[in-house]
Amino acid sequence: MTQPGSFDVVSLKAFIERETEALRSDVRQLTEEAGSAASRTSSPRARRAERALADAAEEQRDRAAGAVEQCPCGQGDGPLHLCVGAGPDHDPERCLCAALPAVPASAALLEPVRDDSGTVTDFLIRAGNHVRSAQWLAPPDQQVGRRYLAALPGAAASGLRDALVEVLETGKALGGLVVDYTEERFGRLRRVQLVHHAARSGDRLLMTWRPVRSQAELLTIDAQHLASMGWGRWDLLSGTVSWSEGLQRIFRADPQLPWSLLEMCDAVLAADLEAFGEFVASVLAGEEPAWTRIRFNVVGEVRTVDLLGRPVAGTDGRPWAVQMVARDLTPQMRSRRRLVAKETEARQLRQQAEAERHVASALREAVLPTYSQGLAELGISAAAAYLPAEEDAAVGGDWYKCRRQPDGQALIAVGDAQGHGLDAVARMAQQRYATAGLAQTGADPGSVATWLNELVAADPAAAMASVVVGHIGPEQVLRWASAGHPAPLLLRDGTASALPTEHRGPLLGALPGHAYETAELPLADGDLLLLYTDGVVERRGQDITEGVDALARRLVSLGSAEPQRVVDRLAEEYGRATHEDDACLLAVRLRTR
Repeated sequence: MTQPGSFDVVSLKAFIERETEALRSDVRQLTEEAGSAASRTSSPRARRAERALADAAEEQRDRAAGAVEQCPCGQGDGPLHLCVGAGPDHDPERCLCAALPAVPASAALLEPVRDDSGTVTDFLIRAGNHVRSAQWLAPPDQQVGRRYLAALPGAAASGLRDALVEVLETGKALGGLVVDYTEERFGRLRRVQLVHHAARSGDRLLMTWRPVRSQAELLTIDAQHLASMGWGRWDLLSGTVSWSEGLQRIFRADPQLPWSLLEMCDAVLAADLEAFGEFVASVLAGEEPAWTRIRFNVVGEVRTVDLLGRPVAGTDGRPWAVQMVARDLTPQMRSRRRLVAKETEARQLRQQAEAERHVASALREAVLPTYSQGLAELGISAAAAYLPAEEDAAVGGDWYKCRRQPDGQALIAVGDAQGHGLDAVARMAQQRYATAGLAQTGADPGSVATWLNELVAADPAAAMASVVVGHIGPEQVLRWASAGHPAPLLLRDGTASALPTEHRGPLLGALPGHAYETAELPLADGDLLLLYTDGVVERRGQDITEGVDALARRLVSLGSAEPQRVVDRLAEEYGRATHEDDACLLAVRLRTR
C-alpha cells in the first residue's frame, strides 16, 4: 500500500483511487492466472465435456430464440411453462410451479377470472409455495383453487387487483407495490405491510409478496435511531455501496444514492481531512479496528461523527471491502457547546456582579457616613446601620440620613430606592442628597416629600421609592411626612407602637403632582424613635403587620438601652434570620438637655 502523506481533498481522493485501482488490477491478474492454470491442468476428456456443455447451451439458446416447441405434456409452450393442471403426460419438473418452493417470499401462480364481457374481476390461485408472509396468514399452497380476493379479502380495497390487471394487459412487471393489508382474524384486527412483485407469462401472472419489514429489521432500525448509529459497506472491487437506514439518517442521503468514499471526502471539514485520511489509510492497510472522530458538512450543518472502520479481507488477505459503524454525536456536541456558553456567560455575570458589588459597597461607604455628632447639642443621641440580606449580596437602595440642620433642627430620614446593584445605589444617592439639600431650605417635611416625588416622577428610568422624613425641633416636636413608607415606631414608658399614618401619601413617583402632608407629634424625654425600611419586617408568607408587631415587641424588650445597643441587637437578630431584601435602621432617643 502507498504510504499516505499530508491530505487535502484532492490528494485524499487520489490516494483512495490509486489503492482501489491497484487492488482491482491485482485481483484481475490473480483471476486470470488461476484460470490459465486450471486450463493447463485439465484432462482432454474434461475439456471435451466442457465443449459439449457449451454446445448444448448454445443449442438451447437457439431453440428458445427460434420456433416455439410443443411441451411433451401438452400443457404449455416451450421447455418451461406454467402449470395449469396435471395431464397424463405432465412433467412437473419442467413446470414453473416446481420452482416456487425455492422463492424466499410468498409466491403464487395466478390465472385471471373474467366475466361475460371479458373484464378481469379476480384471479384464481393455481399454484403456490409454503412461505407465510405473516404468522396469521395462510401460505399460498393452502389457498390453491381459491380466488385471490376470497383468500385475501383485505386486498380488495388496496388497488392491487387493478395493478395486476395492468401487468396482464401491458406486460410491464409490477415492482415493489406496498399494500397496507388489514384483515380480521379470530375476532382481532390484524395488520401487516406487504410489498408485491408480479410479472406476466403468457396469460397468467407470477406474483410474490413479503413483509416490508421483519420484526428484526424494525428492532434494528429502532436501535439505530435510539443510539444515533448506522453502518455501511463499501465494496472496493465492484464499487457498490450499501448503507443502513441509520447511516442514511445521519448523512441525510438518498436511500438509493449512498455516498462513495470519494463523496465522503468532499463532505469532511478541511480541519479534519488529515484525520479522516489517516483513518481510511489504516483501514485499507488492514488495521482493525480503526477509530476516529470526524466533522462532516451535511446539508449546511456541521455534524460530529465517531467512525469505527474494519477491513473485509478477500482470498488474498487484502481488504476487498470496507465496513464502517458511525455514531452521530452532533446533539451531544451541541449540548456541550451550549453548556460551555452558559458557563462562560455565568462566569462573566459573576465577575460583573462582583465588580458591581465592590463599586456599590465603596459608594455606599461614601454616601452613608456615620450619624452627625452635632445632634448631642440638641439632646439627641442616634445610631444607624445598613443590613444586607446576605453577606455577599448586591448592595440595594436602602438609605438613612441623620444630621443637625443650620436652623437648629435635627433631620431624620430613611428611604428605599427599589432595586439592587449600581443602578439602585445611584438612585439611593440621588434621593439621599436631594433630601438633605431640600431640608437645607427650611422647608417642612411634607414639602420635601412633595419635591422628592417630582424628582422621581420626572426620571423615566427611575423606579418608585419610599421615604419617611422628619424634623425634631428644639421644642421636642416631631414633624414628619411619609411617602409609602412603614411608620416609625415610638418606644415610650415601656410601650412601643407605630405612629399614626392617616397623612401618609403614595410611593415616590407613583402620582406626579401629589402634595404630601406634614404631621406633628410632641415628644418627651426618654422617647426612642425607630425608623426602618420594609426589609426589617417583611417575611415570605407572612403579613407585614405581623412583622411590625414582632419588631415592636423586640424594641420593648430592649427597654432604655442606648440607640447604638438597640441597633446592634436588632442587626444581630436580622442576621440570624433569612431575608430576601436589604434593610436600614435608624434609632433616635431624646435626652434631657
